[in-house]
This record gives sequence, structure tokens and C-alpha cells, in this order.
Amino acid sequence: MALPKMSVMTVSPAAAVRVSGLLANAVAGAGLRVSVEKGGCAGMSYKMEISEPQMGDEVIDFEGGRVIVDSKAVLYLLGTTMDVKNDKFSSSFVFENPNQTSACGCGESVELKPADPAQLALP
Repeated sequence: MALPKMSVMTVSPAAAVRVSGLLANAVAGAGLRVSVEKGGCAGMSYKMEISEPQMGDEVIDFEGGRVIVDSKAVLYLLGTTMDVKNDKFSSSFVFENPNQTSACGCGESVELKPADPAQLALP
């Protein structure tokens, strides 16, 4: 019996709609790549771009879209929920990340610790 595949990240319905809109004119097979990079006052920031999956990436497919988790970001994004925050003048992706230990005051960068796979509960 095969074990169910655990998804690295959860994509909320609102985020899925937004990703689908962003990918409407993208090449077939492309998705919204989510990665983390060093930078900002807290040490790391989320980066997003439209690209095709690379070897080792985690791919989350859903009706009308695809999110690609960069292979180097997997341990930093385990258990994360990607959502959309809308206010009067803007709409942006937000990440509810259990691996986040702090954030800068301006909200542009975060401090992340890698998840410990041994501590993850399997369904």
C-alpha cells in the first residue's frame, strides 16, 4: 500500500484563483514558483515568479493552476498556507508559515527556520 503524498504547502481557494489568473497567458506547464532568498532586515524574503518546474521541485497542481515550490525552499515552507490578502487598494499573497520565527516591521522580510521532517505528523 502506498502512503499518501504529503503536500509541502496548502494553497487556499482564494490564492488558487489568483494564481490561475496570473497563469492565464503563461506557457503550458508553467506555474507560480515560490522560493525564499536571503535578504531584508529579518534575513529572508519570499520570492515568486512564473516559470516551469525544475528537477527536485515540489509541484502543487489544482484546477486551473500550478504552484511550484523551489527545491531549496521546501524545508522552509513545510506546513505553510499560501493565501491572498485584499484591502481597499491592493491584493497580495500572504504566507502563514509555522517555520517563521519573526518578521521585520515593514513586512518585507522574515526569519525562517527549516522544518524538522522528523517532527512532522503523517496523516
